[in-house]
Amino acid sequence: MADANLDAVIRQLAKQQNKALMAAAKSRRDRYAGLAAKAKDKETKEKYRQLARETLSQGAAAARRLQISADNAADSYARSMRNALEAQPANKAVKKSKAPKAG
Repeated sequence: MADANLDAVIRQLAKQQNKALMAAAKSRRDRYAGLAAKAKDKETKEKYRQLARETLSQGAAAARRLQISADNAADSYARSMRNALEAQPANKAVKKSKAPKAG
């Protein structure tokens, strides 16, 4: 992994974080759904169902934002590396032309 492209590593880590985030959101949703099933009155049952829906919705939105941020960071890193590689030969040419002349 030492010679891996960091943009690919960034994307891979974000994918793992997304999976963990969605698993946690689904777990919390299931917990609220279980509480809704155990609720005695209709109002409490509906409140827990709404919490379950909102939990999953907010978790998915957070995962989407995380993925977009990671993609932007990976793209930015890849672009900066390409620019650095393109600028490197130009820097060497400038250094050679500025060498002091003998004589």
